[in-house]
Amino acid sequence: MLAFGSDLAHAIDDGGVIHLHGDLGAGKTTLVRGILRGMGHQGTVKSPTYTLVEPYTIGKREIYHFDLYRLCDAEELEYMGIRDYFHAHSLCLLEWPEKGEGFLPKADLIIEIQYLPEGRDLCCRAKTPLGHEILLHLSDFTGKNLDIPASLR
Repeated sequence: MLAFGSDLAHAIDDGGVIHLHGDLGAGKTTLVRGILRGMGHQGTVKSPTYTLVEPYTIGKREIYHFDLYRLCDAEELEYMGIRDYFHAHSLCLLEWPEKGEGFLPKADLIIEIQYLPEGRDLCCRAKTPLGHEILLHLSDFTGKNLDIPASLR
């Protein structure tokens, strides 16, 4: 998860919205840790389960790690000023985004993580042109064929 996160970090040019789906313990926070480290973050990366959001500034990048697992009502996001976090140059990584449905912007990229006895299975789906661009950069960076349809290249 750390290695994939680091690879993904190199594929993200600027901002975007990435939804992370997976059961408890699937590796969502570990993936975020890999992304942040891949972008140059040196400190600890903790899950914002109780604070809902953990901000990071790396160079000129603004990155927000959300964990909405304990969110009781999606409307609570309005009270915390959720709209202020999402702008053209911020990277927003959201764990449990389904808990904020109706109050969150559309994802550029959705990553589904499935826990397997011997590792993890990841499925990445682009939902916007920016998401497609990230996947293309990821494919170029890793040298792996990510099975991106020709119509998106």
